[in-house]
Amino acid sequence: MAIDTEAIKIHIRGILEALGDDPEREGLKETPDRVARMYEEVFEGMQYSNEEIAERFGKTFEDGMRFSDSSRDMVVVKDIEAFSYCEHHLALMYDMKVTVAYFPKSKIIGLSKIARIVDMAAKRLQLQERIGADVAEIMQMVTESEDVAVFIQASHSCMTARGIKNVPAKTFTTTLRGRFEREPELLSQIR
Repeated sequence: MAIDTEAIKIHIRGILEALGDDPEREGLKETPDRVARMYEEVFEGMQYSNEEIAERFGKTFEDGMRFSDSSRDMVVVKDIEAFSYCEHHLALMYDMKVTVAYFPKSKIIGLSKIARIVDMAAKRLQLQERIGADVAEIMQMVTESEDVAVFIQASHSCMTARGIKNVPAKTFTTTLRGRFEREPELLSQIR
């Protein structure tokens, strides 16, 4: 589904008016257009299902390497930076650091593709918990490995800039699939 930038412009203009400002004043004249273009960029992931993201970033390497189900050969990418918008307040989730780990089977994904998957899953109206679940699901589709873990740390402006205004608060979520669920001792190798 394409993002309707024309509708966004109309609604942003209406929001400016509802706030009691004049959308025709110099500083706001181009704001509806700028916001529409920004939304098209920061919500790009809303245009794709998890399956479509997996297909888009699904290039893997099959170079004859075979890993057993008990193999300890793990791939971990830490400190992937991302941001998202909370679906409850349309508030920014920021200072987000994501760690993705998986046990390869026969397919190995390029490391930059892991960061791209995180980026695209985050570019939706989201919950932090769902970002982890989406990334895990996409990684499972691409790598054909059931053994995936996703750890996310983020600040939420719905807590830091409004409401309780607790600036130092951070939210941590953990999504575990396959061996990471069954063998909790594996987590010590990631953190």
